[in-house]
Amino acid sequence: MASQDWFDKDFYKVLGVSKDISDAELKKAYRKLARQYHPDSNQGDAAAESRFKEISEAYSVLSDAEQRKEYDQIRAMGSGARFTAGGGGQAGGFEDVFGGMFGQGGGGARGQSYSYQQAPGGFDDILGGMFGRGGGRAGFGGAYGPTRGRDVTARTTIDFVTAVKGDTIKLQTADGKPITVKIPAGVSDQQKIKLRGKGEPSPDGGEPGDIVLTVSVRKHPVFERDGLNLRVNVPVTFVEATLGATIEVPTLGGAPVKLKVAAGTPSGRVLRVKGRGVSTSKGTGDLLAVVQVAVPSHLSPAQREALEAFHAVEPPENPRVELLEKARE
Repeated sequence: MASQDWFDKDFYKVLGVSKDISDAELKKAYRKLARQYHPDSNQGDAAAESRFKEISEAYSVLSDAEQRKEYDQIRAMGSGARFTAGGGGQAGGFEDVFGGMFGQGGGGARGQSYSYQQAPGGFDDILGGMFGRGGGRAGFGGAYGPTRGRDVTARTTIDFVTAVKGDTIKLQTADGKPITVKIPAGVSDQQKIKLRGKGEPSPDGGEPGDIVLTVSVRKHPVFERDGLNLRVNVPVTFVEATLGATIEVPTLGGAPVKLKVAAGTPSGRVLRVKGRGVSTSKGTGDLLAVVQVAVPSHLSPAQREALEAFHAVEPPENPRVELLEKARE
């Protein structure tokens, strides 16, 4: 999420907490809401899924001390404040400081792409006078000491496995300077990583600025993220679902695991493999195998005859009875 969107989003309200809430109470409030609106507990409920995403987004910002501080400062400007990107001779604006795609740099490990730009004014340059810093400009020194170097923003794209497992990658800035970035295990799509001291140097001997790196994650052809869990759709045959079977399920970067499919398993049932999801300092998720019953599209005459014989003796149950009753409510 781009920082300019923070003007319009009240993360404290989303989580139903006060602005002075402690980290422990914040985590407690988040967990309560996450359990209530988690997609596993509200399958097919689009509203619950949207609410869960809002809750997760709010907590990802407020649970990070640096992002929470930045968010509080931005919100303190007031909802009426707006900055627009510069153009046609205008001064650089909010997008210049916090985001946007910039000049392409060199590629990193595993095909990462990278973009980079110096912000024309650091975050402290905009907010300094409002939050206790000196009013100095670059090159003149602040009232309370040397000026901090300017922050810069950058973007990189990594593959799904790197995002889940973590890795150290090498990127290159627009001026050809190489930098090494540690990607933590479990990084999410559009998550920001702050590289302290890697931004512009101070013009008068102060601390250098930071690079705020936004990470984009490529989609995987089989797996998808669900918080710390990994989801994978697993097809089974009609006979396997009806009579039961033991099947192999893929894992991310490892050998397949065997799962037992109980007799009478319907499409959509979730089979859980403990501890085979995303592993981070905050915990380890599970692998969620979603059963999809595969219906054969071509039958030989003998197969069709056998299926018709089964149909003649199958239990006289209408699987749509409950659906029709609910529709009449």
